[in-house]
Order: sequence, then structure tokens, then C-alpha cells
Amino acid sequence: MIEILSVLELIKKSADFLARKGIDSPRLNAELLIGHVLGLKRMQLYLQFERPLTAAELDRIRPLVIRRGQHEPVQYIVGEAEFHGLKLKVDRRALIPRPETEYLIELVVAKCERLPARALDLGTGSGVIALALAQAFPQASVTATDVDPGALALALENATATALADRVRLVQSDWFGTLPVEPFDLIVSNPPYLSAVETEQTSPEVRGFEPTRALTSANEGLADLLAIIADAPRYLAPGGLLALETGISQHPRLLEALRAAGFADVESRTDLAGRDRFVFGRL
Repeated sequence: MIEILSVLELIKKSADFLARKGIDSPRLNAELLIGHVLGLKRMQLYLQFERPLTAAELDRIRPLVIRRGQHEPVQYIVGEAEFHGLKLKVDRRALIPRPETEYLIELVVAKCERLPARALDLGTGSGVIALALAQAFPQASVTATDVDPGALALALENATATALADRVRLVQSDWFGTLPVEPFDLIVSNPPYLSAVETEQTSPEVRGFEPTRALTSANEGLADLLAIIADAPRYLAPGGLLALETGISQHPRLLEALRAAGFADVESRTDLAGRDRFVFGRL
């Protein structure tokens, strides 16, 4: 006999399964996956708790719940995430967008008293920073670089889907490597900043599924940050702003490097959890 389950019954069964697999917030995860398959937001899902599910719906939902039970991130399973008001495609070619990076965009917008005409996003991944900058500064042309062609292809898909492709130029480059020396008003980057040990200590969702190359940097996580800081003055216009997302124990070394590179106005800022997370330098 075919088992007939209501929406609520499947939510409970899925949540119990995910809890046994050690998934945080199992009920929320179950609702997100079931809602994704049914095309319903969570509040809409609540209004259909008693609706029986068809066999076809169950066949589509169960594999997704199993994948989540294996600690694959929800965002990779559903294939999308929201970032600064944009709905973007995400997959294993790039990191999942995080609230810390979204807060970085808010800080950058607040700091740009003079609206930038040219902005640069180093290590764009799925394109989230570049596209958020293009949306926040409609007058700006935005250049986005990444060394990984797969990440650039994903960024292009997102730029096209958000109708911002005409204002975002994608360039394959290892940081500033292939860029001509030309002045930008704003440079933003969320580079790899974890040490190899720190990457191994991340959650199974991170270390098992997200690209290690986008997480881990040499020299205790500092190598890429220091390389960007050293080269940035050649690419910044007078008064230009450099904004970086960082590790939480790196700020003394980074602020020292910013001053040594010629930045007169340097600042350390915390994230919403009160942890050192961002550094800024202005020429």
C-alpha cells in the first residue's frame, strides 16, 4: 500500500530524520526543502499542512532531504540564495553568500560619500559583491575578477539573470594579475582568509562541499589579504577606498600592512556578532 502523507506529516518525518543526522534547525531545513519542491514560501506551507502529498511530490522531496542529511548545504540543494535583495544561483563552483559579506556591502555603501564611478571586486566567486555594488551604485561600472573559470561562468549566469550584465565586466585574473593599471574609486574583496587548520575545523557543510580554494590561504590565512593590500594602491584613485572581509584574529597585522602600503585612513570594523571582520583603507 502506498503511504499517503500530509504536508505536516512529511515535515515532521523529515525533521526527525535530519535531527538524527545532526543537522542544526532540522524543522526549518525540512520546511525549506519541502517548500522549495512545492513552490511555496514557509507561510504558504503552513496554510497547507493538511494537504495530502502526491507520490510524484514525495519522490521529488525525499532525495533532497537525504542530501541534506548528508550535510550538503540547503543553498546548494535548492540552487539559489538571496543576497542584498538579489536572488542568485549558487552551486559548488563558488562559496555560498554569507550575512557577513552582505553587511560588508552595507558598510561600503555608507562609506562612499562620493559615489564611485569605477568599482572592482577581487575574487568574485558567484558574483555577489560585484552585482550588489552594481545595484547599489547605478552610475558605476564594475569589474569583477576570479582566477577560476568555473566561478566566472557562474558569475556570468547571475549577472545575466539579474539584468546587470551590461554593467559588470568579468575578467579571469589572479587578484590584480591580468588587469591593466587603471584607477578605481572602490576595491572590495572577500578573499580566502582561513588557515588550513581552520578550514579543517569548519562544519561538515563547509569543509565537505564548499570550494577549499575560496576558503584557505597560506601564511595562517593572511597571504591573499596581504597581496591585495600591497598591490591595491597602484589601482586606486586618490581618495579611493579598499574594503576587505577578513579573519577574526588578523586585524593588527592587516592594519599594519595597510599603513605600510600608504593608506593614511585605516579602520577595523566588527561584524554583527561583534567579531573583527572587516578592514578599510583610504588613500
